[in-house]
Amino acid sequence: MLLKNKIPLTYALGKIRKEIILVTAYAVLIALVYDKFHFTRISIPLSVPMVMVTVLSLLLAFKSNQAYDRWWEARTIWGAIVNESRTLARQIATMTYTEYDTEALDTFRDRFIKRQIAWAYVLGQSLRGARTFKGLEDLLVDTERNYIERYDNKSFALLELHGRDLNFAMRKKWLNKYQQVEIDGTVTRLCNAMGQCERIKNTVFPSTYSLYIRFAMYFFIILLPFALIEMFGLMEIPMVVGIASSYLLIEKMAIHLQDPFENRPTDTPVTAIAATIERDLRQALNDLHSDHHQSLAAQGKEHDYYIM
Repeated sequence: MLLKNKIPLTYALGKIRKEIILVTAYAVLIALVYDKFHFTRISIPLSVPMVMVTVLSLLLAFKSNQAYDRWWEARTIWGAIVNESRTLARQIATMTYTEYDTEALDTFRDRFIKRQIAWAYVLGQSLRGARTFKGLEDLLVDTERNYIERYDNKSFALLELHGRDLNFAMRKKWLNKYQQVEIDGTVTRLCNAMGQCERIKNTVFPSTYSLYIRFAMYFFIILLPFALIEMFGLMEIPMVVGIASSYLLIEKMAIHLQDPFENRPTDTPVTAIAATIERDLRQALNDLHSDHHQSLAAQGKEHDYYIM
């Protein structure tokens, strides 16, 4: 999802290609009837479609505003997810401590932070309706992948593992109870953000409202050639097509914005945001690793203590 890149005009027009073809054919038909067959009494005053366009503009403005609010809320939630993920990694890196079993603690930190990276990717992919999740082999060990397979909601399962690990760390005295409560609060906020995303995903924009807009728009387009034919003659064809296309594009834009997790260029860029989280959290991990710990990881040493 590339928000900074310009979306080609051909992409935008391609979304209303069928509608443009139908409108063009309709405008040509009206022009032929008027010019070739001299049915001149089919023209109507321009004020008639102008009444409809006023109503249509109000409906489209309201729908566009509501659609943008949904898109912006989704983007705000994912901005909070970035912040909370960084906070969680910082808390795990700085609050956990032991004088004795440092190897186990390093493995604990490594698995916890990598699991948070995986959580960001899994949440984004699940919001887009993915049935299989890619790129997790380097982030989750086999026991974790087997654990989340039991759940329909994989993101929730990963947060469950976070909670189990926090309890384990407190029993091992790597955390005291106050630190455990603080970190669990961060996990809770991530769970809340996940629920907010799912609410946006699963809340359908009222279909009756879209139906009213479609009715008003088509009625306006039907009337428009009759209002322009007497004044502009054959030039009413490009004018009708241009005016109709502008309203159709506005409606299509609102439809795309109201569903910000459908893997379209106008969506919330969840994959790019997850990649940002991965970059920052991996840098935090690199600072934690000593040469000794890196060699242990290269040998494939794993600990399964976090699956209780």
